Amino acid sequence: MANGVCSAVTNSPVHVSQVPDLRIALPSEGALANSATELLRDAGLRVNRSSSRTYTARIPSVNGVEALFQRASDITGLIDRAVADIGIVGLDQFEEVHDQDGDATVLIPDLKFGGSDLVLAVPDEWTNVTTVTGLAGKAAEIEKTGRVLRIATKYPRLVGGYLAKHGIKFEAVEAKGGLEARPEIGDADMIADITASGTTLRQNRLRRLDDAPILTSSAVLIGNLASLNRDDAGLESVRHILERLESRVAAQEFQWVVANIEGESAEAVATRVNSEPRYSGLQGPTVAPVFSKSGGTWFSVQVVVPKTELIEAIDYMRTLGASGITVNDPAYVFETPCRAYAELRKKLGRPLDPNGTRG
Repeated sequence: MANGVCSAVTNSPVHVSQVPDLRIALPSEGALANSATELLRDAGLRVNRSSSRTYTARIPSVNGVEALFQRASDITGLIDRAVADIGIVGLDQFEEVHDQDGDATVLIPDLKFGGSDLVLAVPDEWTNVTTVTGLAGKAAEIEKTGRVLRIATKYPRLVGGYLAKHGIKFEAVEAKGGLEARPEIGDADMIADITASGTTLRQNRLRRLDDAPILTSSAVLIGNLASLNRDDAGLESVRHILERLESRVAAQEFQWVVANIEGESAEAVATRVNSEPRYSGLQGPTVAPVFSKSGGTWFSVQVVVPKTELIEAIDYMRTLGASGITVNDPAYVFETPCRAYAELRKKLGRPLDPNGTRG
């Protein structure tokens, strides 16, 4: 005891929180949330989240990776500020708010969910306004009354850039929700919003213009180039995630067809299958002998074909005398090299060599 103060020494260990090697920001709620975690799971990147109230989680299959759950509207900002290294967000949100002079970039441009269009929608009574050209005329009429066209939207940057190309002046009416009601209550002349089916627009007596959408959006993977600018060892966790996500997304476009075809030889069967390149696989068929129980010279033919052409591929196999046709979904379709990883390294100034290895 000194100066009447009792001091104590403890040997208890000091716990220091471990900084993750890589942080991925994921939507915590909303339309993208479930689809994002499902894609990660299907890609072998299951997120270990103890409950919906926790905001951090681990991805055990890749060392040192932490998932950070946040509102989708906040994820682009987290990437801009390098609070997270990569993240899943809607392309519309990214294009609207990301720092255009910053380090954020799109790593995988389409994760095949969250599809929607950013469109201009006008009241049904504007019968003469069906295209942006007609809208320019309507905007000119409104300007004669002493004001400009008012558009309720959450996307003033994207809408402004689009309308500027068509010479249309407008006032953005800020709105967080319930955009469809703004023309009805007189707060705006029309709206610009994201829509998937157009049902809500129709229910509120609004009609989208016939032009192509301002933006076709879906979920994308984004990243911060400055925080990802690491040596080869430091990029390994990033590569694992890009490889798995890209190949899993690619696999959703294809199906694996297996059929038995009788022929003189494997080469002869392969030649017949290759006579229609659309249905002969990504690089050609795999042909292997079948030890038939009923006699004859049979071969098992395996091809990967686009899902959209499955029935046509089956019909083609039938014309070749195929039997016992089965169809499976591939788990992954890997490119050589991984396009997303190759593009990332190119942006970092360390491109892969032509063989897909590190340059």
